[in-house]
Amino acid sequence: MSRQPAISDKMITLKKEDYGSIIEYSVHKLPEEACGLIAGIVDSAGNKQVEKVYFLTNTDNSSEHFSMNPKEQFEAVRDMRTNGFQPLGNWHSHPETLSRPSDEDKRLAYDSKASYLILSLADRENPVLNSFHIEGTECTKEDLIIL
Repeated sequence: MSRQPAISDKMITLKKEDYGSIIEYSVHKLPEEACGLIAGIVDSAGNKQVEKVYFLTNTDNSSEHFSMNPKEQFEAVRDMRTNGFQPLGNWHSHPETLSRPSDEDKRLAYDSKASYLILSLADRENPVLNSFHIEGTECTKEDLIIL
């Protein structure tokens, strides 16, 4: 039985249009996992505001895991720098499972400062998006605000 993640005192804000775009892109990519990066600003309290969502190719073509296209990642980071945004983390979908980090997600989470947004499409009519901080095997749920 897995434990529920602890709740962080930090928050991340995402525009409703970006939330809708993540869902739309993820549904379009079914049955594979969809993935991408998020960028924006961090305030003095450590709260994050997503200003741009990047939609990248899952080069694994898998419904159970993803790898982002390296060329697209490089282009996204270059765009972040051009626009004065900070890399905030990444996002991916879980086509058939809940919105929580899998063991593989935890194993591959190398940046403890990053936000890891996970979209569950297990219930297609009610997608669920959550944000997490992952440090080793420890997972903390971040307060996600959709405006």
